[in-house]
Amino acid sequence: MPMKPLDHDRRYGELDQVMRAYLGQAADDTPERRSTALDAYLRHTWHTRPWAIAEAERQLREYGRNPPGRLRINLGEFYSVPDTGLPESAIGDWLLVLADHLKQSIESGDVPAPASPQTHWEWHARFPETAQLLGGWFSQDIVDEFADHEAAVRDYAEGTDPQLVARLVGELHELIALPLDEPDYALAAAELGMEVGPPEPFSYVVWFRAVAEQLAAPRGE
Repeated sequence: MPMKPLDHDRRYGELDQVMRAYLGQAADDTPERRSTALDAYLRHTWHTRPWAIAEAERQLREYGRNPPGRLRINLGEFYSVPDTGLPESAIGDWLLVLADHLKQSIESGDVPAPASPQTHWEWHARFPETAQLLGGWFSQDIVDEFADHEAAVRDYAEGTDPQLVARLVGELHELIALPLDEPDYALAAAELGMEVGPPEPFSYVVWFRAVAEQLAAPRGE
């Protein structure tokens, strides 16, 4: 039978977060060097949930040393490591390398400095509500669903809890504060799910600012 959610999270919850950081990224960590994906996980987690890194280290080390046996596999009560491009025989050693890097980061206080997101996972982890807006309301179907971009933003605001709207406003201000140029903002929008460009004559950064102002205005204005 499939593992129950509580049991899954106790055994593999933070391991799963680390593995998600590798989606679309190379699992090319070595004992001497962290991968881009692991750097992204550490950068985001140190600045949001620093206590989780020790739990990730424990779960990675436990899984690397004791992969699920045949019984758990037959019962479906195990965590399936996503395809990383590594041969199955190398997964355990790779997980132990990751655990060693996390341990070293904790023990040395090696906290990655704040920086712009570098991976798809990091963009979504850092700007979840922005991804909800851009991915949910600004697909290629926008021309069939809304009169314009402003109407789409208004529809989002009318159907979303005000606390989440306020969170989005904060995320947009944080996004605007990143040291990015216009091509970088276009890439960020695409990473966060936006499939159309901003309305004329706005650039991405100016449109993000306009959306933040529209959402911050009192309801009814």
